[in-house]
Amino acid sequence: MNVPGLPEINPEQIVMADPKVPDHKRFCGNPDCHDASDQPTPLNRRLTGHCPNCGRFYSFVPTLKPGDVVAEQYEVKGAIAYGGLGWIYLAKDTTLNRWVVLKGLLNSSDDAAAAAAVAERQFLASVKHANIVGIYNFAKRGSEGFIVMEYVSGTTVKDVRKSRGPLPPAEAISYVHRILGAFAYLHDRGMVFCDFKPDNFMLEGDPPDVKLIDMGGVRMIDDPGGDIFGTKGYSAPEAGEGPTVATDLYTIGRTLAVLLMDFRFQSTFEFTLPTPDEQPVLARHESLYRFLLKSTAREPARRFQSADEMAEQLAGVLREVVVVDTGQTPSRAAESTLFTGETEPEDQQLMMEPNPSVLPLIRVDLEDPGADALLAMSNIRDNARLIPQLQNAARHQRDSIELPLRLARAMIETGDHQNAVSVLDALAPRPVNDWRIAWYRGLSQLHQGLGAAALAAFDTVYSELPGEPAAKLALALAAEMAGNDILAIPFYDLVSRTDPSFATAAFGLARCMRRTGRRAEAADAYRRVPQNSSLYILAQTALAAALASANPAPPAADDLCMASSVLEALAMEGIEQIRLRAHVLETTLDLLKSRGLPADDSRLLFGQPLLEKPLRFALEKTLRQMARLENDRDQQIALVDKANVVRPWTWV
Repeated sequence: MNVPGLPEINPEQIVMADPKVPDHKRFCGNPDCHDASDQPTPLNRRLTGHCPNCGRFYSFVPTLKPGDVVAEQYEVKGAIAYGGLGWIYLAKDTTLNRWVVLKGLLNSSDDAAAAAAVAERQFLASVKHANIVGIYNFAKRGSEGFIVMEYVSGTTVKDVRKSRGPLPPAEAISYVHRILGAFAYLHDRGMVFCDFKPDNFMLEGDPPDVKLIDMGGVRMIDDPGGDIFGTKGYSAPEAGEGPTVATDLYTIGRTLAVLLMDFRFQSTFEFTLPTPDEQPVLARHESLYRFLLKSTAREPARRFQSADEMAEQLAGVLREVVVVDTGQTPSRAAESTLFTGETEPEDQQLMMEPNPSVLPLIRVDLEDPGADALLAMSNIRDNARLIPQLQNAARHQRDSIELPLRLARAMIETGDHQNAVSVLDALAPRPVNDWRIAWYRGLSQLHQGLGAAALAAFDTVYSELPGEPAAKLALALAAEMAGNDILAIPFYDLVSRTDPSFATAAFGLARCMRRTGRRAEAADAYRRVPQNSSLYILAQTALAAALASANPAPPAADDLCMASSVLEALAMEGIEQIRLRAHVLETTLDLLKSRGLPADDSRLLFGQPLLEKPLRFALEKTLRQMARLENDRDQQIALVDKANVVRPWTWV
């Protein structure tokens, strides 16, 4: 998504003329020091002193002033902010002639402790990522240690949010999605950010990109004695036990929620979210709501388990949000790492009815212990041969989840649902929160015609994979098979608009629209199937049939002429197209004879004016074509007889 460029800012303009910490931001820096209400002890009476609760020394006065030089290299220009570790300063690197930021590591009277603090943070020097502020150096001045960081010219996302209020969903999601790559980088190197919030990432450049700017709280995951930093309303419930990948991802979900909505996120909703009834943005974008619920689940195992997983689902949510808010369909499909594309049935006519065999297939997890065995069996198409081989492989690879899942699928395809469910039941206690088990339960229920039961299973999958079109396609199919077209329509519509490659969603939408008597909407659904789809011809013939249908009312002249144009554009003479052309002509003649349609020589149907006599000739010719293509002798005779009856009387 494109966002406005940012104006250039003279770095010295951001220096505070009179650096002061507001009273409401003065708290004891001891993480174990709390007042009677279990909040950090407030220190709002004096700028310096000792905490009355724990006795720890504190100072809210900047220790560096303009003109001071740190490590004989960094000339201080002044304080620019106050953070969790103390004052942050703008400085000029006099050696390399560049602007830098000094962020304090420690403020004590112990010179050795300052040196130790600097040494402990040396691992940050290895961090090199386009979306993370650069760490240039570490410096010490007396009893203080500093991180020397890249100066980032831009605006914090907090300031953007503060000046504009809740951000448009697509914009907020774009910022958060972009920063997830930085978190994946840190986590891969065994680091956690700890205290992510809108204050800690900035927009810079034109067009603007995002960048993590505060590395002061970063620590190694395996460091049991490191300090724990966090902010109320953003930190996970278990964050005090030690930061993890799960607690980092929780802060990202909370940050996105704060960018999107006004809500009491530090009090009433400290560990919860408002409902869609309370927040219109959540009601408008259900997938976004489900993403936020999963991101900020109380139980760490219920959240996303990696930044890459979170980013993939958020990208899918972003595509949906753009479609819903702008009406624009993406120009290309997004390839899923979890599912294949739609599965086209061998008999395309099966697309005209709800059919679970069209659902995408789950991709094999190549890290699974049974992946090699599965790949070796991938060319076996006969389930009767495949099932015993899968059973044998599963007995030898007991740690594999993929082998029993594939076994369950094979059993479902052969109609052995009882044994398939037994396999899934045996798997259930093993993986934590594995959506694939719910998927196959739902698939089994669909194959048994139990649409209502399958709804619950696929709803679970949707909550686990809020950005996956396949999850919503399965939910729509289950709703349709349960007879709930009202529920199925919005899901089919969303999938079809978000990812045009899912022609099955367009067919499902059209089926529901036709059943509810909405001819125009059904026709529009068929038009969504792209020309490069193997189902395009079928969609066009179905479109013509929908236009000529008598449901919910006889078609108008516009509908019939459009149906003829669609069939003529196909330029095909297959039996189905000819049969449909005959149907359009018969419908038109019946309406002309009953005066349900006015004669009109200015309008054309298959190249003939909308008049009874020329249309009779056209229908006669079409019926004779059908007779020539018909293999059954009796049917041939019947069609010729019908053509003779239809032919208008002439003197020749």
